[in-house]
Amino acid sequence: MANPKHISLKDLARELGVSVPTVSRALKDSPEISADLRARAKQLAQELNYRPNPFAISLRKNAPRIIGVIVPDIVTHFFSSILSGIEDMAIANGYFVIITTSHESYEHEKKNIENLVNMRVEGIIACLSQETTDFGHWAALADINMPVILFDRVCLTDMFSTVVADGEHSAQMATQHLLDNGSKRVAFIGGANHLDIVRRRKHGYLEALRENRIPIQKELVVCRKIDYEEGKIATESLLSLPQPPDAILAMNDTLAFAAMEVIKSHGLRIPQDVAIIGYTDEQHANYVEPKLSAVSHQTYRMGETACRLLIDRIKGDKTVRQVVVPTRLEIRESSIK
Repeated sequence: MANPKHISLKDLARELGVSVPTVSRALKDSPEISADLRARAKQLAQELNYRPNPFAISLRKNAPRIIGVIVPDIVTHFFSSILSGIEDMAIANGYFVIITTSHESYEHEKKNIENLVNMRVEGIIACLSQETTDFGHWAALADINMPVILFDRVCLTDMFSTVVADGEHSAQMATQHLLDNGSKRVAFIGGANHLDIVRRRKHGYLEALRENRIPIQKELVVCRKIDYEEGKIATESLLSLPQPPDAILAMNDTLAFAAMEVIKSHGLRIPQDVAIIGYTDEQHANYVEPKLSAVSHQTYRMGETACRLLIDRIKGDKTVRQVVVPTRLEIRESSIK
């Protein structure tokens, strides 16, 4: 008689009228348990299609311990490189990693958390989805003492340790480089303004303009969504201005590559007509024509650091830390007029 419901040791114990540890020992053929009870326990387990829960077993034994990870996507090199850092650090410390994706959805993110908690993970490492503006589901994890480390897009920094890139400094440095190389009207393309990562990079861009006594022009700042099509729309709107920009700072690789496509489709030259700097890794920046000047993240190190912080937290370190991983501005062909 197969039963679709997941059968636990507790169910078997109730049926047999004995304790959970007694059933557990009976199924393992412990000589402490009578032959009759061992036979009845095995018979019942077979009838009810009992399967041991591997997660429960891993909590009891020295099997790999489990860490949950939530990323917005696993397609971009940015996130896959961070995942490599997390996984290598986890494995070196005897942990197994379960990776889930939010697909930039608030509802998916909440469901991922629920599933990981139900799996009894020992801790969670996550980057917020673009849709997340309510942080109640994260605060709830603090209430149940679930160790959490956030990276890149973060929230509730008084509760959780975080690992981020130096967004403000890097954007200021990139904008200054464009101005130093002859650009006069530098535009900024970002994601939604509620994201802390967007606010930090935009602030750095604006600081560079202020330091150079350049008036801030709102029409040169387009913050929509971190998405390729949205990046194209943003660039189209900038190029259609009566006085279009002669340089663009794009706050991530998706937006940078979208901007490059649109600039070229208008018959404009990079960098002569419109210089551009993005945020990407060395590998992908070299694949495009012209080679893209970019703020380069130490993504692998960000992943390693996040995992190290989580393991420390699991082991009882309650210190809340905000770690900033330095970036590098890699100058290539796209930004020097």
